Amino acid sequence: MKKVFSLLIVMAFVFSAVAQDANADKPKKVKEPEITFENLVHDYGEIQQGANGTCEFVFKNTGKADLILTNCRSSCGCTVPEWPKDPIPPGKKAVIKVSYNTNRLGIINKSITVESNAVNNRVILNIKGNVSAKPAEAAPTNEGGAVKAQ
Repeated sequence: MKKVFSLLIVMAFVFSAVAQDANADKPKKVKEPEITFENLVHDYGEIQQGANGTCEFVFKNTGKADLILTNCRSSCGCTVPEWPKDPIPPGKKAVIKVSYNTNRLGIINKSITVESNAVNNRVILNIKGNVSAKPAEAAPTNEGGAVKAQ
């Protein structure tokens, strides 16, 4: 009797393993979010020192479940991203706002890494451009007691 019982247990394990392998070939229909950006790059072009360095990256949840952004980080401290903390339902749009410190002169070439629960769970955004110095303001002169701009 013990042999029959043991044989039945072994057969049950074998059949369950075979059944699991048969189901492994079938594609799983999982509802997952997907993040799709309108643009992956923002080009400031030529921008003056001290100008508004804010831009927006618009994205949409093109998946079938709520999208949750878990983190947005920039390649340096001069670039600060702000992102929605609430879940974005399927089909809805949202915005990641990026502020660049335009007091730094020179070429802009920074990246922002967006992490989420989406199928494409890591997306890299880029900002580029060139910050040039403000034109020098005319210094006032004193001619004949009146102050005049040169």
